[in-house]
Amino acid sequence: MNNGDHNIPENYIKTICDEAMSEYRLGERHVAQDAIKRGLRNADGTGVLIGETGIGSVRGYYMEDGSRVPMPGELYYRGISVSDIIDSHQRNRTFGFEEVAYLLLLGKLPNATQNEFFNMILSRARKLPDGFIEDILLKHPGKNIMNMLSRCVLALYTYDDRAEDESVENLMRQSIELIGRFPAIVATAYAIKRHRFDEKSLYIHSPKEQLSVPENFLRMLRKDKVYTKEEALLLDLMLILHAEHGGGNNSTFTCRTLSSARTDTYSAISGAINSLKGALHGGANAKVIEMLEFIKSEVKDTDNENEVSAYLDKLLDKKAGDRSGKIFGLGHAVYTISDPRAEIIKKYARAMAEEKGRLRDFLFIETVERLGLQKIAERKKLDIPMCANVDLYSGFVYATLGIPEELYTPLFALARIAGWCAHRLEEVITCDRIMRPAYRASVKKHPYAQPEERL
Repeated sequence: MNNGDHNIPENYIKTICDEAMSEYRLGERHVAQDAIKRGLRNADGTGVLIGETGIGSVRGYYMEDGSRVPMPGELYYRGISVSDIIDSHQRNRTFGFEEVAYLLLLGKLPNATQNEFFNMILSRARKLPDGFIEDILLKHPGKNIMNMLSRCVLALYTYDDRAEDESVENLMRQSIELIGRFPAIVATAYAIKRHRFDEKSLYIHSPKEQLSVPENFLRMLRKDKVYTKEEALLLDLMLILHAEHGGGNNSTFTCRTLSSARTDTYSAISGAINSLKGALHGGANAKVIEMLEFIKSEVKDTDNENEVSAYLDKLLDKKAGDRSGKIFGLGHAVYTISDPRAEIIKKYARAMAEEKGRLRDFLFIETVERLGLQKIAERKKLDIPMCANVDLYSGFVYATLGIPEELYTPLFALARIAGWCAHRLEEVITCDRIMRPAYRASVKKHPYAQPEERL
């Protein structure tokens, strides 16, 4: 049987699905819909509170007299403004992702000695286990890098003789190894995918210990291993901004939920990767690029705001694009007036666009942002402001760096592994109950019918 073949006849699947869908849609409901926290959101749009964390703080509004009051978005790592971290490293032209990983894992910024030592052990952790590339990646390549990353993380379990050890020392060791190994896994998985499925030449570069994470990734990704410091600094900025976003985002919540069940580190992180892959989470950056390409291919003049506006209406009416009715890159569950990550990325995206001769593309995205926000607000009659999110401009930045679209979401994972590991440590150390939300059954009891009695 070929990979694309299926043993079950499609007409049979369609028949039983039609029957199943009628049961799903017509099932009797016993719980008032306003009593159900769909998406774990309260009726006022706030998240259902299920715990607390000292790792990341996401602020997009404040509560006053029981109502949400919009505010410019703020993001803090261990109480330190991410904007301040970015400003310092960009001003000094230094790489900061490793420092952020230390901050998230250990709860404070490292001094010079601690920073040097942490970078040394993180560098040593970058090498994949002997035989891993040949046995796990080359023998079983895949078209989707996120799926490959998830499978590779699960495979690392078999290379760890202390995989189930939940001591703090072992969890920290596993965390550092995962942060160190993610860039090599992503870059190598892409190289093999490109060779096997796109019929391109195969080149695999090993990481160098003395280089930073963004430098190593660009070096491993490119055939000639050449990159500029400006490119690496921009990628470093992106990694810092994606490293953490509180405990409530879907992938981190997945990691914490799995950790609450006391599964192993590799299973918990693999689950987080699978969550991040989703189009409504980390996969949204790729969906933004797809949406922008739809617009470019069907709008004659993207400089004409009337034409762009008309197409955005088609997107919202589910008559164009992927027919989801969404304008990807707009709106966020927490941020209202602004997403601080989007604000920072947008500033550097414009500078890069001017340098690379792609200012027209940048201005087109700005137009989609401005018109799209207006349309959504009008249609939904929003009383709370809505903003562009981190995904609207992140794909554009990656494109200016020459990074293939297949790697946009894996790069998100490459950064967020630092936050996931920090939250896993916090969950295992501070919590001792399995997460177990409730679903109330919505069907009546029926007697078992004998085969001859069934309709």
